[in-house]
Amino acid sequence: MRSWTDTLRFAFQPVVNLMTGGVVALEILARPETGDVLAEARRDPELDGRLAVSAFRAAARKETLLPLHVNVFAGTLADLGGLRSLHDAVREAGRLPWEVTLDVCPPYAHVPRRALLEAVGVLRGQGFRICADGVGDGDAPLRPLTDLAPELVKLDASLLARPAAVRAMRVLCDESGALLSVEGVETELQCAAARAAGAQWAQGELFAPPARLPAADVYVPPGSHAALPAARSGPPVRQFVRPAALLPSTASAGQVRALLTGSPDVSGVLLVDRDGVPVRSLHRSRFLLSMSGRYGHALYADRPAAKLGDPPRTVGVDATAWEVLDVVAVGDRDRTSDDVAVVDAYGRCVGVVRLADLVRALAESRVEEAALLNPLTRLPGSEAITAEVDRWVAEGRAFALSWLDVDDFKRVNDGAGFAAGDDLIRAVGRALLQAATGSAYVGHIGGDDFLVLTDPEGLDPLASAVLDVPWSAGGRCVTLSLATVLCAPGSVPGHRQAAACLAPLKEAAKALRGASWVLGRAGAPGFEVRRGSDRAAAPAG
Repeated sequence: MRSWTDTLRFAFQPVVNLMTGGVVALEILARPETGDVLAEARRDPELDGRLAVSAFRAAARKETLLPLHVNVFAGTLADLGGLRSLHDAVREAGRLPWEVTLDVCPPYAHVPRRALLEAVGVLRGQGFRICADGVGDGDAPLRPLTDLAPELVKLDASLLARPAAVRAMRVLCDESGALLSVEGVETELQCAAARAAGAQWAQGELFAPPARLPAADVYVPPGSHAALPAARSGPPVRQFVRPAALLPSTASAGQVRALLTGSPDVSGVLLVDRDGVPVRSLHRSRFLLSMSGRYGHALYADRPAAKLGDPPRTVGVDATAWEVLDVVAVGDRDRTSDDVAVVDAYGRCVGVVRLADLVRALAESRVEEAALLNPLTRLPGSEAITAEVDRWVAEGRAFALSWLDVDDFKRVNDGAGFAAGDDLIRAVGRALLQAATGSAYVGHIGGDDFLVLTDPEGLDPLASAVLDVPWSAGGRCVTLSLATVLCAPGSVPGHRQAAACLAPLKEAAKALRGASWVLGRAGAPGFEVRRGSDRAAAPAG
């Protein structure tokens, strides 16, 4: 009688980094010739566990150095309390558990939550990484998703039709230290949408279809990464992580040479201890140069490779790109091209970053930021501030969006000259920046129009800084008008709706005499006049 293994084959699909364009891992997919072994595995945890082991062994036989993703159902983990057989198979193959990510697949319905979390804890203790798979197309509720604390979240491509949901998931991932990936990407439009919504990784037919042989060459459409605004200290280093070539700290120089000569794309090798902590770094060119010199192979081939290595340069997985540059800048200049090891909270290597990737991304971000700045005030324009509004909405923050302009600005230009008008605009921009505190965001959207995004508590100091001081241009007295809409969490779905709420308040502020300030609330009728000669309140609609 033929067993299920007789008709089962495996295919490999690359997972790509949308920032670097490189392959970061291979997902192993079961491809039965007959029957539906996956449906059986969903009902039979023992079968699913054996399937995971078979998938890993199929990849190990291909001798790929790339990290691997192995699928397993959530119910299997809860029922078996872990996957001891997979851990044994990984060790037998000479791989390290942290080179393997378990894609935990739905359904989650009726899976005992405590048993699932305990099993995940066991797997993490063994060194495996955890991915929440099938989010958006399965039944993965938010609580189990956050309790799992996965290192990676995979969204179904169908969610790209709802970019706000993808952006919200990116915010959730950033808060938990996870990466966001989209699977099932088939078109360049979907790839662009994934980038724009903040996904860092992706996989699908567009990049490379599942194949019997692992593929390292993929097609990644050109285009800048338009993720959510990064911290002012730079984008997180996890966006640039590449797979690391790892060997045990006891490896000989001959073993390292064999790995490097058989893998021309590998720029260096990290020697790690039994816990996966980097202990020595071997740069490709310097190592091969030592081995190729006179008597080099005879002298070093059977000796420990660690003698030819350098202390590893490491950064935490939560570091920023600028912090990596600081690490590279310290020490021997001959090592500026060395890979930097990225380590997790336990010091285990999760991959490497290359200086070229960081420099390219930081340069592109500076060019993009400069293109979005208003040339007169050097303040961000409308695209930057609306993206920031959407980020605050996705984070569920209460905020105040204010619009400010100069009253009768055309008369200022006509009477005092455009140079005096430009000086006034620059002065107003400086005053707004000086008054903005904390996470406040000031934008100049053109002409004499400014937008300010701030916490509600920062409104009064901001208004006082620009409305309670005298303004003039070319000797002419000038007044300003301010309109503000307060947005409670959930009151607006995005920047368009916030702007729509702000529009009638702007008109109301312009209708008042002198320096004016009108304040309203999203979803509520009417408004409050905070400044202006006419103190009568009227409905905003």
